[in-house]
Amino acid sequence: METLEQIKDRIAAAIPGARLEIIPNDTPANQRSLLVDREHAFEVARLLRDDAVLRLDYLSNATGVDWLDTSIKEKVKVKKVVEGVEKEVDEMVERKKAGYLEAVYHLYSIAHRHGPVILRIRTDNRTDKTRLPSLTPVWRSAEFQEREIYDLYGIIFDGHPDLRRILMWDGFQDYPMRKDYAEPDDYEYEPTPHDEVLEKAQPHSR
Repeated sequence: METLEQIKDRIAAAIPGARLEIIPNDTPANQRSLLVDREHAFEVARLLRDDAVLRLDYLSNATGVDWLDTSIKEKVKVKKVVEGVEKEVDEMVERKKAGYLEAVYHLYSIAHRHGPVILRIRTDNRTDKTRLPSLTPVWRSAEFQEREIYDLYGIIFDGHPDLRRILMWDGFQDYPMRKDYAEPDDYEYEPTPHDEVLEKAQPHSR
């Protein structure tokens, strides 16, 4: 199989304007991934599936990732007057980096027996801009998995044929796999409370 760098170059040549970035992985698996902008994600997905060399015709799994807002400290050069003389000095500044959600797809080729290629798509933020293109029209196996990502993380997949909750019940609020999800102490909406959930729900039923 081609290297991720070669696959990135192949996409860039075929789809001008696509923004692509190889994301490193410092775990022992060293399984790097390819980040693609959401505007070109659907077109990139079709290329990965249909290209004669790649033929990534099988989506094994798709999952969501939640990245919280973070603060980044960095050293910058600033001009300051020190003992009456203007000098350029180092100063630490802190800036906020907005969080985002990701959909991550693991792709294989049954035809060529190679893979995986890991594809990432990011939302603008975690609040009001959480839409991504559905890849279900490209890989049919994405349908239920994108529904699960929507249900648990809140990513809205445009073009999905049947985007609705798949694990949580209708009327459930919030997204339980978000890192800042606050578990409620009132389980009145739990249809069949049991074990620890039943213990928490009982005080509210008295």
